[in-house]
Amino acid sequence: MFALLMSKELDPFYQIIGSFPTIIFTILLGVSAVYWAGAVLGIVDIDFLNIDTDLDLNVDSPHSAPDVLAALLLRGGLVGVPVVITLTLIFLIGWLICYYLVHFLMGGISNGFLRFLIGIPVFGVSLIGSAWITSFLIQPLKPFFKKATAQKHKHILGQRAVVRTSRVDANFGEAVLDDGGAGLILKIRSSEQDTFKQGDRVVIFERLNDDNIYRVISEEEFARS
Repeated sequence: MFALLMSKELDPFYQIIGSFPTIIFTILLGVSAVYWAGAVLGIVDIDFLNIDTDLDLNVDSPHSAPDVLAALLLRGGLVGVPVVITLTLIFLIGWLICYYLVHFLMGGISNGFLRFLIGIPVFGVSLIGSAWITSFLIQPLKPFFKKATAQKHKHILGQRAVVRTSRVDANFGEAVLDDGGAGLILKIRSSEQDTFKQGDRVVIFERLNDDNIYRVISEEEFARS
């Protein structure tokens, strides 16, 4: 097997996957492989890379890189399954598309600068094409993960969490729920008359809507209810 991988007949293959633009997908696919290996070994959780798709997309609002990624996935219909699955499919399909485009379109081009110029649109086409194909591939998976998410919401209710933001009120707040792993970061809200500060312990009382926002109450109030 090792001798086959080192065969000179595979040199063109290695040259394509190790050169621009295919190397971008090769690196991303390698990162995905390491991530999945960690998930199999129990080092990371499949939800570790999940990002918040409940965003204010106002262009005047500052957004982090995860916010931008979430907005792109949302606009492309690439939500409904764990983000790591979506990204892995995009990287894999993009890698295949990019490989064959380079093989058939750029095989006879030896000029490095010209290959770079042509490689830019090749990468763009590969990325857009892979995202489009992925949006169809994940459709059958969405009902399964929707059911799993509903079960998770039921498990969250009644659990105790620790406030991580400077305040929690009727319009703002986040808390960390200890799930035995890295912890879940939840969007939380309190009633109009209650406010909490960072470090306070609260109880997840109810789910407010389909945007994964929860109403919390104090431990004392929960004990009385």
